[in-house]
Amino acid sequence: MNRSFSIDSILARKSTVKQKIHSEERLHLIRVFLQSSNLWRRFHSLGTEMIVTKSGRRMFPTLSVIIAGLDPVKNYVVMVDLECVELKRFRYSFHQSKWISTGPGESELPSRMFVHSDSPARGAHWMRAPVSFDKMKLTNNQLDNNGHIIVNSMHKYRPRVHIIEQD
Repeated sequence: MNRSFSIDSILARKSTVKQKIHSEERLHLIRVFLQSSNLWRRFHSLGTEMIVTKSGRRMFPTLSVIIAGLDPVKNYVVMVDLECVELKRFRYSFHQSKWISTGPGESELPSRMFVHSDSPARGAHWMRAPVSFDKMKLTNNQLDNNGHIIVNSMHKYRPRVHIIEQD
């Protein structure tokens, strides 16, 4: 008898399909909403520029999100990293009221994660109020050992929120 038509293989396939559907449904239920999205859009339209220092500076506007759809009793770790959004790595300078490319930029280091200070916490905790990353600091110090997120000056970045279920 062909094994793919046996009852055992059909039951095993159905079980696998149910597990996949269940985990996919749960993934689709988790949602993250940006707080102050109008402020972020306004800064984006103006070409937000932030002066980053070696000692570290808090990000402005502050990243704050609302999280929905977590399992209220499971523990989660919430983290942020910054993704460089330019494929072309250039150094820029401001000339005649415009930013122009003036040569190759620094090589991009692997991004550090900023772990929210409440991590790990139950899903109910993360969903009860906006989650603010106001303690997160950015630095251009490649040798930073304070846990700040290292960015290259004159580059564009996008914050990414990571929610990781903890056993």
